[in-house]
Amino acid sequence: MSALKIHRWTSLQTDQRDALLTRPLQRTQGDLATKVAEITADVRRRGDQALIDYAQRFDSATIDSVVVGAAEIDAARATISDDAHAAITAAIANVRAFHTVTQPTEARVETQPGVVCERVVRPIDAVGLYVPAGTAPLPSAAIMLGVPARLANCPTIVMASPPRADGSMDPHVLAVAAELGVTRVVRSGGAQAIAAMAYGTASIPAVNKIFGPGNAFVTAAKQHVAADAAGAAIDMPAGPSEVMVLADDSADPAFVAADLLSQAEHGVDSQVILVTTTSALAIAVSEAIDDQLLGLSRRDIAAKALASSATIVVSERPDVIAIANAYAPEHLIIQMNEPRDILEQIRNAGSVFLGPWSPESVGDYCSGTNHVLPTYGYARSFSGLSSSDFCRQMTVQALTREGLENIGPTAITLAGIEGLDAHANAVRLRLGE
Repeated sequence: MSALKIHRWTSLQTDQRDALLTRPLQRTQGDLATKVAEITADVRRRGDQALIDYAQRFDSATIDSVVVGAAEIDAARATISDDAHAAITAAIANVRAFHTVTQPTEARVETQPGVVCERVVRPIDAVGLYVPAGTAPLPSAAIMLGVPARLANCPTIVMASPPRADGSMDPHVLAVAAELGVTRVVRSGGAQAIAAMAYGTASIPAVNKIFGPGNAFVTAAKQHVAADAAGAAIDMPAGPSEVMVLADDSADPAFVAADLLSQAEHGVDSQVILVTTTSALAIAVSEAIDDQLLGLSRRDIAAKALASSATIVVSERPDVIAIANAYAPEHLIIQMNEPRDILEQIRNAGSVFLGPWSPESVGDYCSGTNHVLPTYGYARSFSGLSSSDFCRQMTVQALTREGLENIGPTAITLAGIEGLDAHANAVRLRLGE
């Protein structure tokens, strides 16, 4: 039988339900935080040399320089297949199309005569893009991060990704960088790469904000530097991948199984959950998982992820929605009748896939939306990455004499309520009072 164990919701106590929806523990948090702090301090102290040493220690890679030369980036296009290049350019085009129309817009409102309020948009001066390459390189992450960064016209863009054992970089990741015109590429991964981008080294400029998903060390490192005023802001807590599939008797078991396995193969700390209104589908999906698992090159990884995953059988359709909102998945796939009706009731999810012909894979690669999404339940309070994350939005106000005469008394009164005499005086002086 499949490692995806079937649970009946109505037979579970509250604590058992909570446990079922709890993500698998990654590591002892205190131990992880200590190691990340040590690595960060070492990178701040020794800079490039620390990155070279960590490449040997963690990636078994011998490198002479942490910066990838322009020639190596440009040559990457020639080393990948025509099909790979076509797929990369197609994905970039779709992601650019979606992110172009969802860029933040400027606004100008005259709230009353002589009082003009505006919102203006400016790119973040320097951004760091982290592209994972643990058990597999992820050029798709380079696309998802690089496209909105370029659309925002960020003046400085640094892309970091772990080197391969021979010290080289994955050519597909470099091909994306070349396609997008990203020229600062760093061969470093893990917490050390996050520290290098946050604080800078002799060859890597410090950035203002760091983007991208990663393993437990990367996520902890991002949170560590974000807590330091001298560090860098971050996009969101984006850790191990996860998916929840909602399905009824209209769903194809093979499709559901394939969607679950597509996330399970990401890593052993990934989690996949099926919520269904029918026991027959739960059994059919379990059998389909067993069949499909045998043909996967990463079946050992997927099998370990499935051990921390589950199928939940519920009696009522409202229970499906309640569980989805409580879990707040990174990816939510709805394979039920009238999926848009379900969508109307979903409040907490990173990205949603409607109907049988919308596999999560297209969102990972090429539909146009972004695949950098909040995990571990952070979808309750965070959104997926967008063009606006690479910008700052400033408000502006410009008043005429008439405008100040109109609203000045309001400001004076409110300043008096709060006991802030200097605030009131800044208005009174201008009005000649």
